[in-house]
Amino acid sequence: MSQTHDTRNTPFDTLLVANRGEIACRVMRTARAMGLRTVAVYSDADANARHVREADEAIRLGPAAARESYLKIEAVVEAAKRTGAGAIHPGYGFLSENGAFVEALDAAGITFVGPPASAIAAMGDKSAAKARMANAGVPLVPGYHGDDQDDALLKAEADKIGYPVLLKASAGGGGKGMRVVEAPEQFQAALDGCRRESQAAFGDTRMLIEKYLTQPRHVEVQVFCDSHGNGVYLFERDCSVQRRHQKVLEEAPAPGMTAELRREMGEAAVRAAKEIGYVGAGTVEFLLDKDSSFYFMEMNTRLQVEHPVTEMITGQDLVEWQLRVAMGEALPLQQEELTITGHSFEARLYAEDPEQDFLPATGKLTRFAMDLKGAGLDPRQVRLDSGVETGDVVSMHYDPMLAKLIVHGDDRDQALSTLNRALAALDVQGVVTNRAFLQRLATHPAFRNAELDTRFIEKNEATLFAPKQYTTEEYAGAALIGLNQLARECESDSPWDRHDGFRLNAPHTIRISLCDPAHVQDEASVVVVEGTRASGADPWDLTIGGETLTARLQHLEGDAVAVTLNGHRRRLQARRDGNVVVMVDPRGETRLFWRRIDAIDHGHHEAESTLTAPMHGTVVALLVETGQKVEKGMPLMVMEAMKMEHTMTAPADGHVESFHFNAGDTVGQGDVLLEFAPAE
Repeated sequence: MSQTHDTRNTPFDTLLVANRGEIACRVMRTARAMGLRTVAVYSDADANARHVREADEAIRLGPAAARESYLKIEAVVEAAKRTGAGAIHPGYGFLSENGAFVEALDAAGITFVGPPASAIAAMGDKSAAKARMANAGVPLVPGYHGDDQDDALLKAEADKIGYPVLLKASAGGGGKGMRVVEAPEQFQAALDGCRRESQAAFGDTRMLIEKYLTQPRHVEVQVFCDSHGNGVYLFERDCSVQRRHQKVLEEAPAPGMTAELRREMGEAAVRAAKEIGYVGAGTVEFLLDKDSSFYFMEMNTRLQVEHPVTEMITGQDLVEWQLRVAMGEALPLQQEELTITGHSFEARLYAEDPEQDFLPATGKLTRFAMDLKGAGLDPRQVRLDSGVETGDVVSMHYDPMLAKLIVHGDDRDQALSTLNRALAALDVQGVVTNRAFLQRLATHPAFRNAELDTRFIEKNEATLFAPKQYTTEEYAGAALIGLNQLARECESDSPWDRHDGFRLNAPHTIRISLCDPAHVQDEASVVVVEGTRASGADPWDLTIGGETLTARLQHLEGDAVAVTLNGHRRRLQARRDGNVVVMVDPRGETRLFWRRIDAIDHGHHEAESTLTAPMHGTVVALLVETGQKVEKGMPLMVMEAMKMEHTMTAPADGHVESFHFNAGDTVGQGDVLLEFAPAE
């Protein structure tokens, strides 16, 4: 039987957002548009964060640790009282699905922008939730969700269901206490392991068992209910591309969805919400099998991270819907008034290193921008929901998601093309991100063909993480950008004072080396490019491995450039990150470390006066003293990056004038490590 939400039906003029990062900024954007005053809360680590800067008021909660700040119910409630906030929006994560928090707000007379505590509790216990869903006629994966947790009984139920089966912690989430059991003899060990994980994470050892679908898609339905008994579904999203049960790319509508299947899933989702007396925005998650059968997985009793793709295809602001429902208003639209227009994708930008098993990254964002004009993109088709700006620091204390890139197109192909162009236009420096990995996903043939299931990344790992193979055109493009940079640096100098090989009435020749930034010390990976031109107005003649190309560079809007090689012109986004040239187009990203190596002045080798960090890392040791005479090739300092040590060597005979860092310091890619004086 459905429960009734004891809503206050009271309008409010001040909204406190009990969250941080991009979702806090996104909620406040709509609140301000509705004329509401906004209040932010923050930890010591977020004292100058973007969501704090954008709010009308902000209240400190406590130290950096979430349990001492964003998860402190009493501190959040006190912040609302102190600022006169009549309502609190929880965002997602933190306290968004905490029934005790909702009860505390009810007791304090503060409106919770979300469902009643009873609905959160109903969906918080997976076993009980599945029983309620069965009662509402929502399809369930064949399985066991009972209270009897005897080992022998659980094994018998697994045998009855048929292998493979999925063991899941009843109180779990986020992939903890979850294992696939392929055969009967593996069951007991898997059960013991899941129970240990569940006890450690949730203080609960109860398990449920489900039939494991080998190639399911993760398709979820956005539902919305009000306190007047109305309920609608705002269609579905496909969230199948995941890593470690965490979504990476989402899209709406789901590819291959028929009108009949959409209606069946949507109506089942609304029944699920009404069964528990739901009010507000919620998401019912289903597993969709190859035969179009679908099964209830769980319900998220909050706004989802991927809600923008639904907003893009429906033209509705879901946060505005949330706030109006929380004020006691009826839903803005009925089911028959909702329609789908076009297609939308969302890509989650994380501060993490996909090449190092998605290890979270920290640091200062020296640049965070998206050059829409340079990429030729329509701002109405591209949305960047971000919680950071240039200059912000990414800390170790919270989720590494920096932003969400959302795009819209008339159909899936057009939206995917826009996504790739937008990813190419996204420029993030100072912190390692998964931007290039997102582009590899979005350009993967299987993704383009919508060959989707929840193991997409694992199945395509070999191609998604294949070593980069550089083409002659990529080497030439990087060389051209490096050569033009050198030429600009020399333009204001008198030719009589130059030491760069320039001679009046003679061609200007420069030689540079190019290599993968991760293999700067590996001589075998270096490719040498010789660039020659008569004057600054002439094109370069680039010689690479015996092949000569006529090359010209043209700067366009923003970070966009045009590279022309033997008459073939390509438009791309290009920038320099220290000594690394980064070139991005809708097909992917190329990063190449370049260094000048040309011989000048009767055979003397030109030595660089500085050495720069080839990548982000940590200084391990300084091997020489300043002023100490060294010979070419002698080790000067050691830095560690990507779990490997890299030794920086003397480029020529001479001495180190000064080191810019000490052992233990963190350095960014392109940072000047030391000043070097070559011997005369």
